[in-house]
Amino acid sequence: MPTRTAPAPPPRTSRGIQSIEVGGRILLALAHHGAPMALKDLAREADMTPAKAHPYLVSFGKLGLIEQESSSGRYGLGPLALQLGLISLQQYDPVRLATPLIEELAHELRLTVAIAVWGNRGATIVRVAAAPTTVHVDMPHGTVLSLRGTASGRLFAAHRTRESLAAALADEARADGRPARDARPDAAFDAELARVRAAGVAIVVDGTVPGVSAAAAPVFDAQGRLVLSLTAIGPSAVFDTRPNGVVAAALKREAARLSARLGAAGS
Repeated sequence: MPTRTAPAPPPRTSRGIQSIEVGGRILLALAHHGAPMALKDLAREADMTPAKAHPYLVSFGKLGLIEQESSSGRYGLGPLALQLGLISLQQYDPVRLATPLIEELAHELRLTVAIAVWGNRGATIVRVAAAPTTVHVDMPHGTVLSLRGTASGRLFAAHRTRESLAAALADEARADGRPARDARPDAAFDAELARVRAAGVAIVVDGTVPGVSAAAAPVFDAQGRLVLSLTAIGPSAVFDTRPNGVVAAALKREAARLSARLGAAGS
């Protein structure tokens, strides 16, 4: 007698609590708006009626997630929401968060992608994802990058104070055996750094290494500080060096997402 095979059970899906998900739309609306809101405006942004939104606001108020201004009656995020946000930011290590991103970018762009941070000797490579091609640019961990001749170096230079930049350029010159006085920022370098800030990306074609180009996008934290750069490096012959090209757009996209996770305003 033939045996019958029981049908495979349907895939299990995670069940949630619908009322929490509905109420969460109110918190999302407040977070996106960034300022206290009147009940009717908040309800509209959360896609519900004021009558439906009000009980959620009462419950969230008891928990400290939301508080109501006594003078205007508008609703804003409460002290518990602030505490949760601060704890979340403290748990985030920018380099750890960025590490899987450079692997994805390396495969997407087919270029070497690196993370650079500001170290005691200047802009320094701390993570590298090699391009998935037979031809790729080797960029060892710990490499200190030229402030003038590399994309990451220019990016960090563009976001440092005048005094800090002058000191870093002088240190770089002394390390290279050049007079420190010859390394001071000039009008041409200042103009280049202004272009970097305006474009939101630094691009160098045939910089310190002939035939190699690079682009770097900034990642900021909640205090608006530049904490690291996402940098793509590759042969100039295949590198899209346009400020709004494929490489720059991908780097800026992921840098903005990472900045948002770190609490940077406007990301």
